[in-house]
Amino acid sequence: QVQLVESGGGLVQAGGSLGLSCAASGLIFDHNPMGWYRQVRGNQRELVATIWNRDWTQYADSVKGRFTITRDNAKNTVFLQMNNLQPEDTSEYFCKLSIGDHEYWGQGTQVTVSA
Repeated sequence: QVQLVESGGGLVQAGGSLGLSCAASGLIFDHNPMGWYRQVRGNQRELVATIWNRDWTQYADSVKGRFTITRDNAKNTVFLQMNNLQPEDTSEYFCKLSIGDHEYWGQGTQVTVSA
């Protein structure tokens, strides 16, 4: 059974940086897309970044140039480096792994950016 465990959230001042990680366990193939989403309570979950392999990535316009998604296939782990964080980045962040028609989600980690 696939499980995702996130870590790295916290509180940071505007302009600061945080790194998130998501470790996947279970039957994993390195070509499966992994991504980060975020959700403010009461709003829809939105895509932050997705990575299909080491170089093929996609970002939300709001985070381009500030966030970087990477993955370590040997460790089944995806990372999100977040720089120049702004208060509007405050949200709960979730990682997602897609395997065929199945989607697996982590439990979420809170990121709070103070002005």
